[in-house]
Amino acid sequence: MTTILAVHRDGRSVLGGDGQVTLGSQVQKHGAVKVRALRNGSVLAGFAGGAADALALLDRFEAKLDATGGQLLKAAVELAKDWRTDRALRRLEAVLVLADASSVLLVSGNGDVVTPDDGVLAAGSGAAVATAAARALVRHTKLSSREVVESALKVAGEIDLYTNAHLTLLEVGR
Repeated sequence: MTTILAVHRDGRSVLGGDGQVTLGSQVQKHGAVKVRALRNGSVLAGFAGGAADALALLDRFEAKLDATGGQLLKAAVELAKDWRTDRALRRLEAVLVLADASSVLLVSGNGDVVTPDDGVLAAGSGAAVATAAARALVRHTKLSSREVVESALKVAGEIDLYTNAHLTLLEVGR
């Protein structure tokens, strides 16, 4: 399990993830990297769920991104359509959180492509905690997107058993 959090604020998107890898109830690794920069850093991608499944989806997403000239939403919709209709892809168990300089979105195997109203989006076992912390910080502070993501993920790491404080943060802006 893991926690991936994206925040878009003031023309910047930040995507962060913790580093914990668990198998059942045991921690196998503390410092995994579950967020990546794509297209020379103009698009960010993070994943929650099965690593092999997520990496296969990231490869497919990257191909869609190239085919659409780097259009995040269009590439995400195309991936969601394939994911929903392709028999082999349907079995993949992961969620992708994606971001560019103007938006953040989530893509799931149910065919969902979700863009939040408030620029805050999370996935994984600590998603509810990270989302709540990030929304409170966005509403009541002037912290940057990066500071919000870092603080909210630290809160999730204090509460969720499957989230740790070994964070990787990536940022993209105009």
